Amino acid sequence: MLRVEQLDAHHGLLHAVRGVSLEVADGETLALVGANGAGKTTLLRTIAGGHRASHGSILFDGADVSSLPAHRRVRLGITLVPEGRRLFPEMTVEENLLVARRGGRNGDWNLRRVYDTFPMLDALRKKRAATLSGGEQQATAIARALMTNPRLLLIDEASLGLAPVAVERVYESLEAVVGGGTTVVLVEQDLGRALGVASRVACMLEGRIVLEGAAAEITREQVIEAYFGLRRGKAKVATS
Repeated sequence: MLRVEQLDAHHGLLHAVRGVSLEVADGETLALVGANGAGKTTLLRTIAGGHRASHGSILFDGADVSSLPAHRRVRLGITLVPEGRRLFPEMTVEENLLVARRGGRNGDWNLRRVYDTFPMLDALRKKRAATLSGGEQQATAIARALMTNPRLLLIDEASLGLAPVAVERVYESLEAVVGGGTTVVLVEQDLGRALGVASRVACMLEGRIVLEGAAAEITREQVIEAYFGLRRGKAKVATS
C-alpha cells in the first residue's frame, strides 16, 4: 500500500530524515520506534503531507503522492493522528468528529461505529475538547482520524503523557481498529506496547532506519540495541 523510497526531510539545516526506504502492506500494523529526535514524527508528517520532502518519493497504491497537499492525501486515504492531539478545543467531541468527516472519503466509519469502538466518547459527545482528560483527548483524536475513512492511519505517540489506565483504554480501542483491517503505522515510546500490537517493527536512529523485522521474530534486546545505536549498520530481520 505504501512505499517510501530514499526519503529525505529537513528542518532548516537539520537533516531530520535521511534516505529512508520503507514499505507497508495492506492490513499491516507497523510500529515505528526510536529515541526522541530520531526523525519519527518528521517521517510521519512527511508521509501525511504536513512536511515537505527534500528528496525521494512517497508511493500510495503505486501512485506518487509526494507533491500532493495534505488534504488531497486525506481524500486518497492517508490520515495522521498528530502528536499532541491537536483537537479544536472549543468544539465538542462530536463537532470535532463531524469536521473530519467532511474532509474524508466515503466508507464504513461513521458516528455510530466510532462510538461503538470508543465507548467512552459516547457519553462525552457534547463536552468541549478542552475539558477532556488526556486519554479522552487521545481517543477523540484517533476517532476523528477514523471519521475520514482512512486506508492508512498514521498515529504519532499514541500513549505519550497518558496515565496507565488511559493507555489501556486507548489500546483496547486501537486493537479493534487493527482487527477491522485498517493499515496502521504507529509511533510509540513504550516498546512493550509497540511489540504487542504490531505485525512489524522498524527502529529509527538519527534519521535512518537501523532495524526492521517481523514483531514475532525480533527481540526486545535487538530493538533496545538499535534504539541506543549499539549495533552498526542497518540490520534486517526476516519478515517471512
